[in-house]
Amino acid sequence: MGKRIAAVAAVVIVVGGLVVAAQSDITGSWSAVVELDLGSGEPVFVFKQDGDTLTGTYEGTFGSAELTGTVTGDMVEFSFGAEGVGEAKYTGKIMGDTMEGTCDYGDAGGGTWSAKKSE
Repeated sequence: MGKRIAAVAAVVIVVGGLVVAAQSDITGSWSAVVELDLGSGEPVFVFKQDGDTLTGTYEGTFGSAELTGTVTGDMVEFSFGAEGVGEAKYTGKIMGDTMEGTCDYGDAGGGTWSAKKSE
């Protein structure tokens, strides 16, 4: 019985370690390409990540704005107020020094985005 408990504990520790290791950190500056129903743009996002909490800034076609969001494993979600269109919401997948996903600008439409971490 003692060996069985030790084996289960070892599996839990290993699996738990994998979950922690899989957490991405996207802190830094990212150059993006956004394709919306309205047209395209090339904004810059600057992220600061603390655990799964994301803060930062957007600078692009819709002005400058503070953003907030979350990072869970290799998934990112963030939003900000965009001049003239209301709230912009982004969701995507993190793949090392690149990300890609979809975005929603409310009445202004939606689209896709990709970003590369700046050096």
